[in-house]
Amino acid sequence: MKRLLAPSLLCSLLLLSVPGSQAATFDSGNTAWMLSSTALVLFMTLPGLALFYAGLVRSRNVLSVMAQCFAISALVSLLWLGGLYSLAFTSGGAWNNWIGGFSRVMFVGMGRTAVGPNGIPEILFAMYQMTFAIITPTLIVGAYAERIRFSSMLLFSALWVTVVYTPVCHWVWGGGFLQQRGLLDYAGGTVVHITAGVASLVAALTLGARRGFPRQSMPPHNMTMTVTGAGMLWVGWFGFNAGSALAADGAAALALAATHIAAAAGALTWMTLEWRRFGKPSVLGIVTGMVAGLGTITPASGSVGPGGALIIGILAGCICFGMTQLVKRVWAIDDSLDVFPVHGVGGILGTLMAGLLCAPGLGVFAGTGFAAPNHSVAEQVQVQLLGIVATFVYASGVTWILIHLVQAVSGSMRVSPERETEGIDLLLHGESGYDL
Repeated sequence: MKRLLAPSLLCSLLLLSVPGSQAATFDSGNTAWMLSSTALVLFMTLPGLALFYAGLVRSRNVLSVMAQCFAISALVSLLWLGGLYSLAFTSGGAWNNWIGGFSRVMFVGMGRTAVGPNGIPEILFAMYQMTFAIITPTLIVGAYAERIRFSSMLLFSALWVTVVYTPVCHWVWGGGFLQQRGLLDYAGGTVVHITAGVASLVAALTLGARRGFPRQSMPPHNMTMTVTGAGMLWVGWFGFNAGSALAADGAAALALAATHIAAAAGALTWMTLEWRRFGKPSVLGIVTGMVAGLGTITPASGSVGPGGALIIGILAGCICFGMTQLVKRVWAIDDSLDVFPVHGVGGILGTLMAGLLCAPGLGVFAGTGFAAPNHSVAEQVQVQLLGIVATFVYASGVTWILIHLVQAVSGSMRVSPERETEGIDLLLHGESGYDL
């Protein structure tokens, strides 16, 4: 995604819709691939993430998680149409370092003829980016699962995607200050994984643990459901990363290869560590390691080679595994479905490794070059660290403010202790996940 909209490409994209400008032609191959990638990324959320998360919670809360995933998807879709796409991906004039403008509110001016980057329809580009905006706040569901009020969740998600996700998206991909500095974030290490991971940590700390945590065991109620969702995530992630090339070309193929290798390495590494420590290779450990590998390779998938992807996958399995143990067992933070250790830490690690492994002179571990001529590894790492710190600080601070704002409006984001004990499927939705 780093190469998505360089400033010159952003200007070209906007000029294509100006009356009298020379119209570009559509590329049918790129368009077909991006139509498929858009469907794949949505497939990651619905049904992939919904099933993955739903299997991890207790049976009395399975529908609540699915309802949250579906409702956020619908809510963000309308917000994206109503102005968030425009704020993320158009020029903001004097404010362009920080936020975009309003020229594409309600997708105005797109229609059938406006051509976006690489000869794809601009409205297809907007829809592809919509799927990224959908999955990011949906990831946060894993942090407050089994204890949040549905109305509070909707209000928080709407505010969060507006004032956290959209500005960071503009900074990195829409011509903002991080893109201008050459940050390497191909498909969302900062924009998606760090923002969602940090928000999850803040939410877990602010809202508090589930009743009974950590004394009471809270194992997944349906691992078959979780593994099914995990498989959908693995397949859908090819649209996430390879689709970020915005073309059916070698860059997409390389990103696909890097994505798959990192996922495989993450799964086997996590499995091995768990096997050695606990005596058995759990299925949950295998699929969680896979997700850690996918999340960590995401920012680097367009700038590292297959050898670099192998390193990143192994590191993801090791470091994210260690962080889950630290967060849950040492710090006793109830990030219910390990969003921060897997996605937040993975996004930080992958964004940093993109700078370290993108250099073309690393032999079998060589990357695909730098964003600017004569860029050194040290200079690129400084840019990567800037992106990590800026995203971490902004996302954590604003998330904390939003949670307290929603608390003030709604009285409490959490259900009552009694409702939490009984389960929130029947109490909040009037339905049960299982009629047995």
